[in-house]
Amino acid sequence: QLHLVESGGGLVQPGGSLRLSCAASGFTLDDYAIGWFRQVPGKDREGVACISSSDKIKKYADSVQGRFILARDSAKNSVYLQMISLKPEDTAVYYCAADRIPAPDFCSHYWRYNYWGQGTQVTVSS
Repeated sequence: QLHLVESGGGLVQPGGSLRLSCAASGFTLDDYAIGWFRQVPGKDREGVACISSSDKIKKYADSVQGRFILARDSAKNSVYLQMISLKPEDTAVYYCAADRIPAPDFCSHYWRYNYWGQGTQVTVSS
């Protein structure tokens, strides 16, 4: 079976940092586009950082540009989302997702992803 498991969420003060991890089992992440999405109650899921299967294209939401970095670790079959200078508005449940979705849809068409992790809560608050 194909599984994605996120970890690394938590409570952090404004200006702090967190690194989210997404580990895959049952398939090779390198063959898939990866998206990190976040969602708050009452709002649609938002793509914050995505990478194409070829790693040639990375896309970040304007709200996180310069603060979030997405990277793969092929040896660990994982992807990471390094988040710095966190703001209260970054508070959300963060999900990683994987599927064979081409650019430019891979960061906006979250409904096309078939493989999702369980989500990890990120809370930015003093």
